[in-house]
Amino acid sequence: MDPETMSVQPALWPVEEPGDPELEAVTKQILAADPDGRRFAGAVRRSMDMLLDGQHTGRFRWDQLYKTEKAHLGTLIEINVQREFGFADGATMDYSIAGTDVDCKYSQGLGQWMIPPEALGHLLLVVWASDEKSSWSVGLVRALPERLNSGGNRDAKKTLNGAGRGAVRWLFRDAPLQENMLLRLSDADIKTIFSHKSGQRRVDDLFVRAQGRRVSRTVVATVAMQEDYMKRVRYNGGSRSRLQPRGIVILGHYSRHGRIAETLGLPVPGSGESVSARLAVARAHHGGAPRVELDGKEWVLASPEDPEEAVPKLPEI
Repeated sequence: MDPETMSVQPALWPVEEPGDPELEAVTKQILAADPDGRRFAGAVRRSMDMLLDGQHTGRFRWDQLYKTEKAHLGTLIEINVQREFGFADGATMDYSIAGTDVDCKYSQGLGQWMIPPEALGHLLLVVWASDEKSSWSVGLVRALPERLNSGGNRDAKKTLNGAGRGAVRWLFRDAPLQENMLLRLSDADIKTIFSHKSGQRRVDDLFVRAQGRRVSRTVVATVAMQEDYMKRVRYNGGSRSRLQPRGIVILGHYSRHGRIAETLGLPVPGSGESVSARLAVARAHHGGAPRVELDGKEWVLASPEDPEEAVPKLPEI
């Protein structure tokens, strides 16, 4: 789901540190700036997409990255969170939030943040995200000695122990991350889509095989691998016109398209998203299936038994 359209409720937590006014002030400022988590979700999604760089590489999975690239995700999240919220630089840590120095830490594994000696005593903004699970979390914790494991790595960085993990003030926990839809397709579908030499044919095949799913701009860019990737979706030569004869419509972020999607029980596209579906003229065997009117005829979601038939051009309003 698009980070600008999703709604996330702040995580509920026990008040473990009533005597930490700095933690309370930082919590208050962050939630005031992002009460539903959309901005954090957007910053995390952008960071992952920047690292994968699908438009130029065709990559969409974590295991396609080099080890050195994977290590860079924490830096990208730190940068994009600061850009999104306009946090000032901290005196010794990454940010200054509500007048307090805060260090940003990301880990691929929940609770496995590496904490350097210089962060001891400071507040940490701890972030976790999984593209596979389409989920992310962010919380605050103060790095106190009794909350750290005794062992460390060669840089003397330590991880939170059980008490430390339990002391995290979760601002958002297991919140939804805009889905990387390519991770939901079968290996056979992925192989077929990327087997085409033409970027336009890859995009066409994407919308044939990903019907009923939200497809983000980033996914289109990854499949097209071209600078003008959204042109491959539109009418006038793009997938919308190329798939019309097969009865496949591609709904976008238009009011009329959203109403069509809602009526047919399809996901409603958010900003920058598209949803494809094959339609058929409503006939007796469709019974009471939901239907929409296009060019004077009633159309329903096609079943596998329905023959392909050209669908009217949809109004882009």
